[in-house]
Amino acid sequence: MGWDYSEKTKKLFMDAVKGVPGTHLGEIEDPDGLGEHGSIACGDALRFTFRVDRHPSDPTKDVIVEARYLTFGCTSAIAASEALCRLIEEKKVTPIEALAIKNQDIVDYVDGLPEQKIHCSVMGAEALQAAVFNWAQKRGVDLGKLGIDILPEEQDEGRMVCKCFGLTEPYIRRKIKELNLRSIPQITNAIKAGGACMTCHHTPGGLQDILDDVWGKEERVVIQSGDFPIRREAAPSASGFSDYQLGKMVEKTIDEEVRPTLHKDGGDIEIVDIKGTMVYARLTGACETCAIGDRTLHFVVERALKEKVDERIRVIAV
Repeated sequence: MGWDYSEKTKKLFMDAVKGVPGTHLGEIEDPDGLGEHGSIACGDALRFTFRVDRHPSDPTKDVIVEARYLTFGCTSAIAASEALCRLIEEKKVTPIEALAIKNQDIVDYVDGLPEQKIHCSVMGAEALQAAVFNWAQKRGVDLGKLGIDILPEEQDEGRMVCKCFGLTEPYIRRKIKELNLRSIPQITNAIKAGGACMTCHHTPGGLQDILDDVWGKEERVVIQSGDFPIRREAAPSASGFSDYQLGKMVEKTIDEEVRPTLHKDGGDIEIVDIKGTMVYARLTGACETCAIGDRTLHFVVERALKEKVDERIRVIAV
């Protein structure tokens, strides 16, 4: 299935992958601030860097003048990252002022995201916080004395709740409160917790217990179908598909979505093997020797397969 993206989201994405002047896909060498969030194993990852114009005597007055990102993700991940960079540069803010940019600001900037893609905006806000923490360490700024609690250690400390995505109880609790998450599907959409094996949904100490503890049982939103709770909202997934069915879906997407694009430039693609959600492929024809072949595999081939087949798919060049 495809996602219903806004025109602005699609334009931000296309401009970024085409490298249109003024876009921000890339990385700043020796940055003043560097933050990362997510992991490739989780399906989404963002590396965010910024450079500041340093104030000669007061580092809290440094102003961010350049921002860049590298992301492993889908259309919304790239568009949301692009939006984050633009928001920061357009506002001409200090790193501390940049912390006021929240995931909802990113969602608003791209004219909305599908509910199942909200986690892309959260990923940007989290990477920004990590980058500001990194800047503060380099510049000797004590964020605690300024009343700023970024809590970068949350991911590493505390009881592990969602083992698939490595998310701890302190982190999940904070995001439930910050984002006003009231149900397990909302948690999954926002931070991906519970989005894979789903065993943490109703296990003792799991997501539902945390929701009950934060909001109270009488106030929580219970989404039910008959007598059974819905474990998650529908999202593209190969779960339930046999290897044969997944292979056919990949072939169909390549034939209908990818090949027509490659043929315009005299190129083509060969699917060599599929193992789980790993698709091994090689570009052929004019694309075989193209200098941006890796970007084509990532931004054209992999993106299409993530959108149409399963967002966990990775394309490996062979």
